[in-house]
Amino acid sequence: MTTRGREFLERWLADNVPDVAGADVISAGKATDKLFADAQKQGIEGAEIVGTGSVYETILDAVAHYHGPGLAD
Repeated sequence: MTTRGREFLERWLADNVPDVAGADVISAGKATDKLFADAQKQGIEGAEIVGTGSVYETILDAVAHYHGPGLAD
């Protein structure tokens, strides 16, 4: 994962995870597709985002551990 890819992923998660909080695995899959489409729009190749783990698993983990305003730990 490149620095640019990591920074994009972190920003994307911060901006988009609240929208899919509580999502199921299918929604997390759609969010993964959206992430790669959004990256491509900004000229970021998928290879820049893919690191040592699965982007899908990263999104699913972020969704599962999201504690937004008013949500209990």
